[in-house]
Amino acid sequence: MKQVVQNYKSGELALLDVPVPGCKPGGVLVRTAYSLISTGTELMKVSEAGMSMLGKARSRPDQVAKVVQSVAVNGVPATYRKVMGKLDSWTPLGYSLCGVVEQVGAGIDDVKVGDLVACAGNEHALHAELNWVPKNLYAPVPDGLAPQHAAFGTVGSIALQGVRRGESQLGDVALVIGLGLIGQLVVQLLAASGVRVVGADPDPVRCELAERLGAAACGDPGSPAVEQAVAELTGGLGVDQVYLAAGGGSNQPVELAARLSRDRGRVIDIGKCRLDLPWNAYYEKELDVRFSRSYGPGRYDPEYELEGRDYPVGYVRWTERRNLACFLDLAARGRLDVEPLVSHTADFDDAVETYRSLEGGGLKAVAVLFRYPGRTVETWAPEVTVPSVRRGGSMSAPVRDAGTPVRLAFVGAGNYATSMLLPHLAGRDGVELSTVVTTTSLSAANAQRKFGFAGATTDLDAVLGDPSVDAVFVVTRHSSHAGLVGKALLAGKAVFVEKPLALTEDELAGVLAAVEESGNDRLQVGFNRRFAPLLREAQERFGPRTGPGHVRCLVNAGRLGHGSWYLQQDTEGSRFVGEGGHFIDTASRLLGADPVSVYALTTPGGEDLQVVLRYPDGSTATISYVTTGPAGFPKETLDLVADGRALRLDDFVRASVYDGRKRWVSSRLPKARDKGQSAQLAAFVRAVRTGGPMPVPLESLVATTAATLAVRAGLAAGAPVTLAGAR
Repeated sequence: MKQVVQNYKSGELALLDVPVPGCKPGGVLVRTAYSLISTGTELMKVSEAGMSMLGKARSRPDQVAKVVQSVAVNGVPATYRKVMGKLDSWTPLGYSLCGVVEQVGAGIDDVKVGDLVACAGNEHALHAELNWVPKNLYAPVPDGLAPQHAAFGTVGSIALQGVRRGESQLGDVALVIGLGLIGQLVVQLLAASGVRVVGADPDPVRCELAERLGAAACGDPGSPAVEQAVAELTGGLGVDQVYLAAGGGSNQPVELAARLSRDRGRVIDIGKCRLDLPWNAYYEKELDVRFSRSYGPGRYDPEYELEGRDYPVGYVRWTERRNLACFLDLAARGRLDVEPLVSHTADFDDAVETYRSLEGGGLKAVAVLFRYPGRTVETWAPEVTVPSVRRGGSMSAPVRDAGTPVRLAFVGAGNYATSMLLPHLAGRDGVELSTVVTTTSLSAANAQRKFGFAGATTDLDAVLGDPSVDAVFVVTRHSSHAGLVGKALLAGKAVFVEKPLALTEDELAGVLAAVEESGNDRLQVGFNRRFAPLLREAQERFGPRTGPGHVRCLVNAGRLGHGSWYLQQDTEGSRFVGEGGHFIDTASRLLGADPVSVYALTTPGGEDLQVVLRYPDGSTATISYVTTGPAGFPKETLDLVADGRALRLDDFVRASVYDGRKRWVSSRLPKARDKGQSAQLAAFVRAVRTGGPMPVPLESLVATTAATLAVRAGLAAGAPVTLAGAR
């Protein structure tokens, strides 16, 4: 593999071929997609390497002190050999990147191969094609965050830790001195926290950028503009905090900090600038000077960084790993924007030339990214496997006499079950509501009273063991669906599960393992829209097609109410995982096939989704799932175009079909939207009664579920996802 290195003695930079690091226990091997050049820290190191030996000594007095001590202990010859040997060696560059997990070491269970992670550390997040990264120095990248933006994770953590050290409060006024990469991020983080920010930097371009990103005012630190802005915002009292994000040998930043701070204000040093504190100025105001140590607690502690020993959250709330995850989350939710900071993206093969251009001033930049060749996020084709259905020893489905009712049990009796399913089943000929199972006694009793269940219980095993129960409806929280379906299949029951069938690939595999073990494939997922009478009539009017078709579906989902359990994404999955199967299944029904690839895009805050599906014959489907639309606009509109014809469905109340000669429009508007629940339930009950095929083949249910799960993988990778094994 290739890695950027530098010889500190000669200053030479090189893109060197080096061995691939091993994947040790306690960490992961990561293939880099993007790495970030720190235009402050790294360029300072590159510049120092080009100095004379005297210049190096002047720039690093701390190292000179170590040399003097070594001379006293080991003598001049031994010390000279040691120092020259260290200087005349290749040293790495880089400490902030985003990449894909290639291999998982022993003891790691929070990520898997193929996951996108952001990595930190000047020994583990290097400008190299592959890096081994210990557990506490990486964090999974949230859905919707582009990998090039996740590569800012480390510098974002540095800025975030500095802001934490400032202990800012709502309504504070802060001064940020130095508007380079770290300073720009500090400005955004403070602004997002409700702090009014004044920036100071001699570069007018950086001042203008900081104002665009949230600063109230910015200017040259030597001009009166900064002091005027502080006076206006604070009523002449001075700022609550000053964040030193500048570098260099000037003492101007600390002098300006003293002049513009309020009495007992705080001065936080994040960068590496000269700190000759003017004693009188700092003493008279009793200023609190604080240092911010890199990414946060855990930095420079080998037990934390290398051995993976975390600090208890009750004692250390924000460690460097938790800071990294927090920054990624803020970026994914659009609370800060790193895209305007990217001045240049260079191919990794051009790394040496890029450093030289930065050092020489030919390339002026706030942030520069390296884009890696080969299997990077752009060219790497992530996959989600569509598992094959193996039925094992097939279980025969019993056939019931016409006079024998189909006995149904419900697991769960929440809002959807009681409003959209049970009203279509209660009182239906040939159906008996046998038992309702809930986790609380009162909800079971309410469902029994309202819908006429013969029994109510909280004991699921008793229901699954009851041979008189023909079918089980699983209408519970999303996180429980796959497990309950597996148990019911193994118990020999026909199963109707509300979408989604599973939240992860492992859960989907678990359901299919139950099918194979039991031979029971009597399963239906609540994809009701394909059964909607208006859609079926419109498709019949549209007729068969010969060429590729194109489906467009706009879902005006609306915003979630406060407290909705859809917001519990860590346990219940994303909103699209819960609802998206509806629209994928509908598109697949219209196109007569299952998708073979998925490409997903999202807005910066992750609120709106655009999902593009590709089908075997070249057909496509585009699903626009938006939460930012107006409340009065129809929730769902759908179009199918093929062979010179078009079908349109308006929110299940009106349908039309167009061709070159005639147009058909549905003759009447239904009194209520019929999205197919009643027809779907009738088809399921009929299949259970007759022992005939389930309404939708299991292979199609699995393919739709896999495609829904692929949306998350596609958002993480920023690339199309191949549905491996799709028919």
